[in-house]
Amino acid sequence: FHDSSVIPDGAEISSYLFRDTPKRYFFVVEEDNTPLAVTVTPCDAPLEWKLSVQELPEEASGEGSEPLEQQKQQITNEEGTELFSYKGNDVEYFVSSSSPSGLYQLDLLSTEKDTHFKVYATTTPESDQPYPELPYDPRIDVTSLGRTTVTLAWKPSPTASLLKQPIQYCIVINKEHNFKSLCAVEAKLSSDDAFMMAPKPGLDFSPFDFAHFGFPSDNNSGKERGFLKSSKFGRQTPSKPRVDLHKVCIGNKNIFTVSDLKPDTQYYFDMFAVNTNTNMSTAYVGTFARTKEEAKQKTVELKDGKVTDVFIKRKGAKFLRFAPVSSHQKVTFSVHSCLDAVQIQVRRDGKLLLSQNVEGVRQFQLRGKAKAKYLIRLKGSKKGASMLKILATTRPNKQSFPSLPEDTRIKAFDKLRTCSSVTVAWLGTQERNKFCIYKREVDDNYNEEQKKREQNQCLGPDTRKKSEKVLCKYFHSQNIQKAVTTETIRGLQPGKSYLLDVYVIGHGGHSVKYQSKLVKTRKFC
Repeated sequence: FHDSSVIPDGAEISSYLFRDTPKRYFFVVEEDNTPLAVTVTPCDAPLEWKLSVQELPEEASGEGSEPLEQQKQQITNEEGTELFSYKGNDVEYFVSSSSPSGLYQLDLLSTEKDTHFKVYATTTPESDQPYPELPYDPRIDVTSLGRTTVTLAWKPSPTASLLKQPIQYCIVINKEHNFKSLCAVEAKLSSDDAFMMAPKPGLDFSPFDFAHFGFPSDNNSGKERGFLKSSKFGRQTPSKPRVDLHKVCIGNKNIFTVSDLKPDTQYYFDMFAVNTNTNMSTAYVGTFARTKEEAKQKTVELKDGKVTDVFIKRKGAKFLRFAPVSSHQKVTFSVHSCLDAVQIQVRRDGKLLLSQNVEGVRQFQLRGKAKAKYLIRLKGSKKGASMLKILATTRPNKQSFPSLPEDTRIKAFDKLRTCSSVTVAWLGTQERNKFCIYKREVDDNYNEEQKKREQNQCLGPDTRKKSEKVLCKYFHSQNIQKAVTTETIRGLQPGKSYLLDVYVIGHGGHSVKYQSKLVKTRKFC
C-alpha cells in the first residue's frame, strides 16, 4: 500500500481508508495551463471525495524551493478552491485540458466501512492512456441462453484493435449484482468476516494484518501474529471466501460461453478490459440474464399391482406417484434394477420414509395411512443409463417379482467338464419358482466387457431364440442351506465357449436373470 500522502505523477496507487477517518493526498502542478486527469476507483464501498487547488507559496517556484512536506505544513489548514466532488461507488474522474499551477488536494472519506481504493493522477493524459479505452458501444450482449449456459459477446477495446496494446478480457460471474471495477471484484473475492473486525488506527496492528481483512498481502508473517487469533469474538476466519463469485480471464477473444450454471437462476455478468502492461482495467457495461428452467419432470402414475418399466439417463432422475384408491395398512414397493444400482426415495405426503440404493431385486414394506399419496424419486447411476421395473401394491399377497437368493452367480464344476458337456449349479429360495436355463455359443475372444453389456437382468426368456433353451424346472427347499440345484448341459462341441443364463420366473410371469456364466468344453478327451 502507498503510505505517502504525495501522489506520484503517472502511476496508480492503492491505499486504504478506515471508516469515518478522512484521508488527504497532495499533487503538485508546477506550471499553468497544464493538462490534468485524476481517476478514483472505489473498491467495494462508496467513497466521498473532492479535489481542490491552492496557490503554491511564492518562494516555492525559485531555485531554493522548500521541500513539499514543508509547503504542505504551511497550507494544510487553508481550504483551497474546490474543483470537483463526487459521492458513490462508480469509477469517477476529473479531467482538465488546462489547469493552473498549484498544490492539488484530494480528500477521501468512507462512511460505510473500512475499504480500499485506487487513485491515478497524471499531467500527460494524452500520451499515458494507461486505462483501456471502451468501444463506442460498451455493452455486453447475451447472444444465447440455455439451462446451464450463457454466451456473451462484446465489441473489442480500441486500445487493442487500433493501438495494438496487449489487452485481455476478464469475465466476472455472480448472483448478487454487477461490479463497477475489477478491484471491487478482487475485494469481494478476498473478503471475509475479519474485514469487519479490522483494528482502528492507534490500536495494535501491523501492515501484515491487512491480509486478514480484505487487503491482499504478499507477506505471510501475518499468519504468525494475526490479531484475530485471540479475538474475543470467538469467530474463526474462514480459510476460503464463501462468496459465489467467479472471475475468468480469456485472452483477447470477443465471445465466451459461460457453462456449469444452475437452471432458472439469475446471474450478473461483468467484463473488464485489462492492459496487461500496466495491469490497469476498464469496466464494460455489465448485464444480467436468467438461465432457462429445467424441463418439467413428468410424474408417472403407478397403478396398484402393475409393473412399470422406468428408464433413467446417466445421472438423471425420475419421479413416480402412487395414490392408493382404498384405505390400506401397508404398502409394498418392489424394485428390480436391471443394470447398475439405483437410488430410491419414498415420501408419504412430503415426509421422507425411505432412502436406499437398490441392486437386483429389493422389496420394501411401509406402513400405510388413509388417503396417503406417495412420491417416489429414482436417481440413476453415474456410470451409465439405468433401467428398472417397479411395482407398488397395497395387497401384501400380490407379489409379482420372484424372490432371489443373495448370491445370483452360476457355479461351473471344472472337474466335471467334458468335450460335450458342462455341469453347473445355482441357488434357489424357500419359495417354489420356475427356473429356465439357456446356452449360447460365443467366440473365444468373448470377454468380461461384452458380458457386462449383456447383463440387463430384466430381459426375459422371451427375448431368446428357442434353439438356445436347454430346459425349465421347478425347485425350492424349506431349508435354505439345501436350496441348490445342479444341471448338466449336454450336446456341446469340443473346445468351444458358451454363455449360460439362468432365469427365475415369478408367479406374475416376471423373470429375473442370474449373472451370466462363461464356460468352455474340453478340446481333447
